[in-house]
Amino acid sequence: MAFLRSVATTAVIAAASAFPAAVALSSFSSSSSSVSFRFPKPQNLSFLSSAPSLRNPNPPFLATSFARSPSAIQMDAPTSEQKQSFQSDGALPELLTEYMVDMKCDGCVKSVKNKLETVDEVKSVEVDLNSQVVRVLGSTPLKIMTEALEQTGRKARLIGQGIPEDFLVSAAVSEFKGPIIFGVVRFAQVNMELARIEANFSGLTPGKHGWSINEFGDLTEGAASTGKVFKPSNEAKEPLGDLGTLVSDESGNAFFSGVKEKLRVADLIGRSIAIYETADKLDSGIAAAVIARSAGVGENYKKLCTCDGTTIWESTGNNFVASEV
Repeated sequence: MAFLRSVATTAVIAAASAFPAAVALSSFSSSSSSVSFRFPKPQNLSFLSSAPSLRNPNPPFLATSFARSPSAIQMDAPTSEQKQSFQSDGALPELLTEYMVDMKCDGCVKSVKNKLETVDEVKSVEVDLNSQVVRVLGSTPLKIMTEALEQTGRKARLIGQGIPEDFLVSAAVSEFKGPIIFGVVRFAQVNMELARIEANFSGLTPGKHGWSINEFGDLTEGAASTGKVFKPSNEAKEPLGDLGTLVSDESGNAFFSGVKEKLRVADLIGRSIAIYETADKLDSGIAAAVIARSAGVGENYKKLCTCDGTTIWESTGNNFVASEV
């Protein structure tokens, strides 16, 4: 997956790495989201007609600001549990997820589709043999869908996630590349008031670890130079960037899936994810990674890296961070 990001987001990641050093002296705030980004809308998504809640012929989003916060998806009224600002281990909102899968024939298509359709919370599956793209609509965590594809014996790479709407920035990723802690954190905008978060980590010590979205992407001193927990200037209560705690098992692995209210992915680009040794976050942090823009739906169908000629199926090991977690 990191291979794909190297094609689609090299310029963004480079800018994100240099950006915090320039803004640290000016108390970088959420006002940075006023810069507009526009990306091509996905094509050939006719299979979503069976899910009208994800198709809005008149997106209410503004092109240059987040002045209004209308919902892109018709959602049920929140329950008492859903009213919390942060949730985990519960039902996730529906998203469209795109994979590129190494398929050769109609038998491959049938195998992949049949396997995914048996996975809980998968609503529909579309497989395009010509482009080798598999589109899955549902609320299943990425980890489970990826494992299901691996069980078919075919190579698969995540290439996009989001909903087919005109968000300014719909997805972001933060990759921890070791040498001790490896991991991937993914953000996807569900609507203007809700973001979905999924994370995998390995190399942690067993137990609870605090983690957060921090102000800056300055990694010159690791997590210690990433600033305070992200808190928009207009927020009066607890910092929006506080993600609570991760629980690592005896092998040092941690998996998280949940949603965060009022979190806008566009506000996170150039900031960082920090992990702490203790749950209370009183230490200086043990690892950190910059948050960069990631491909949304229909934005990344490349199979060849133009920088080194590596194909998508050759992007393993160091080029594919998820294989470490």
